[in-house]
Amino acid sequence: MDKKKEGKEKAGRFQSWLDGETDIYAGVMETRPQKEYEPSPYFLRQQEKDRRRIAERVNNVEHNKEYRFFKRVYRVLAVVFALSFIVLLVMAVSWLPPVGQAANPDNNEVSARYIENGLQETGSVNIVTGMILTYRAFDTFGETNVLFIATCCVMVMLLVDEALLKKQGADNDRKYEPKNDAILQGMAFVLCPVIFIFGIYVILGGHLGPGGGFSGGAVMGAGLILYVSAFGFQKTQRFFNETVYKTAKITSLVMYGLVGSYFYITGANGLENHIPLGLPGHILSGGIILPINICVGIEVACTMYAFYALFRRGGL
Repeated sequence: MDKKKEGKEKAGRFQSWLDGETDIYAGVMETRPQKEYEPSPYFLRQQEKDRRRIAERVNNVEHNKEYRFFKRVYRVLAVVFALSFIVLLVMAVSWLPPVGQAANPDNNEVSARYIENGLQETGSVNIVTGMILTYRAFDTFGETNVLFIATCCVMVMLLVDEALLKKQGADNDRKYEPKNDAILQGMAFVLCPVIFIFGIYVILGGHLGPGGGFSGGAVMGAGLILYVSAFGFQKTQRFFNETVYKTAKITSLVMYGLVGSYFYITGANGLENHIPLGLPGHILSGGIILPINICVGIEVACTMYAFYALFRRGGL
């Protein structure tokens, strides 16, 4: 009888608990925190022995059959691949036509058009610049986009929050090098203006002689790197900060795209092109070459400086 009564009481309590009533056992049974498990010294010694035994088996290269087999196969395959690559290169070189023959594939109507009509059609004294920035301006625009995308990728990987850079201090980028080096600053004070002026000259004279946007932009980028190495980012940011960088880079790329698109459309569809070629040999000549050279130079200079700043400081 007592067992039946006890069972009914338990069933009633369980049903009450299901109905949402307060658990009758709450506060009756004392709960204590479980003791943290502490392995015994014997277990720790055994674990250390197992770890050493496994490490010895892994590092025992001389008696590891699988590793020795892999090492032999790797060496054989490396030699086979190197020899095969050498054979392919030698065969490719042997099939090249002799230099200077009139029947060579490179001596066709395309190169003849560049040489014979390049000055008349592009207005550029430099035939190479005229070819790259007019006949093949679309390819050069793709290369400029590659620089822009490469900078964006490096920014995604290395860019640090500006608030964190300010928290670390203004000279956090010069932690492991001499600060305010008198010799470096003196040389930079003299050379930086010369480098910037020469870079501008190379960009503006790219259609008149050797040079152009890529080479002139590289010169100006080197000047920026020299200046920031000598005087630090705090002074450089007075005239070239992240806002200036983004404005210059995006504006130059958009302007290149607009000028190039107009040139492609008018050239491909026979529409009248209102861009004057100017007088060959003068600075304002070459049609679209001069503005495109300026855009490419800005793009290259910004890219060089951005790579240096991101790898060194994590910001511009």
